[in-house]
Amino acid sequence: MTREIVAEQATPAVAEHGEGPVWDASRGVLASVDMHRGDLLTVDLLRDGAELAQVRRRHVGDLLAALRPRARGGWVVGLSRGFGLLDEPGSEGEGEARPLGELWSDPTVRMNDGGCDPAGAFWCGSMGTDGGSGRGALYRLAPDGSVATMLTGVSTSNGLCWSPDGSRAYYVDSGTGAVDILTVDFATPSVTSRERFVAVEGGTPDGLTVDAEGAVWVALWGGSAVHRYTPDGALDTVVRVPTTHPTACAFAGPELDELWITTSERGAGGADERAGALYRCLPGVRGLEPLPFRG
Repeated sequence: MTREIVAEQATPAVAEHGEGPVWDASRGVLASVDMHRGDLLTVDLLRDGAELAQVRRRHVGDLLAALRPRARGGWVVGLSRGFGLLDEPGSEGEGEARPLGELWSDPTVRMNDGGCDPAGAFWCGSMGTDGGSGRGALYRLAPDGSVATMLTGVSTSNGLCWSPDGSRAYYVDSGTGAVDILTVDFATPSVTSRERFVAVEGGTPDGLTVDAEGAVWVALWGGSAVHRYTPDGALDTVVRVPTTHPTACAFAGPELDELWITTSERGAGGADERAGALYRCLPGVRGLEPLPFRG
């Protein structure tokens, strides 16, 4: 039997297009992006006891696609056409993100979602701004600063997260309507196999995360829900989200027992005042500590 959970609104509607939530234990914050405004959003989960949590906003560039904590402090980020680094608030270099160079010149292709691997590299994938099929790719920024192209012919590169043992990655190209499993040779580096994990119904798969039991949680754009799939691909939990476009999800909090969900107001209709808020629930399972960038 599939269980149902209802997520509650946790913040005001703050994002035009919220994406990429990630827990940062060193700061005690849940970070996410307001992508097209180029803003980093943070919620202090250790101090904020208000009914609707305060969201702190920091502008870092023309577009902020994704981010992950950096082991030495600050963040690694996906920018319009490549990777970048972002310093801690209050540091000498605080300000906009520092680009690490453009990976392509076409202004109609931009970065989208990403995540770090067990070797400490940051992956981020691209998409065509017109939604065209096969215009994107998936890139890997190694700790030494080198960049490798891991997949090509991608339509809308989205969620990416590793299994608890680090043996495989779960990956979403939203254009396929499915979640795939990638096997990676980190020495090369290269993707050595790509297999279908599950075809998603009830919405378009977007961002995802993996819990401590190895199950995959995927946000459904247009589906007002997050689905949990067991390691064998069975749907066992549906989180209902009271707005149209959930975009991504992440476990957060000191016990990693809270599931936080970003949403978008794009295409949701002006009457939906809840679109763009962050939502949360207690799913009864813990998440994994996010993998940091080690460069």
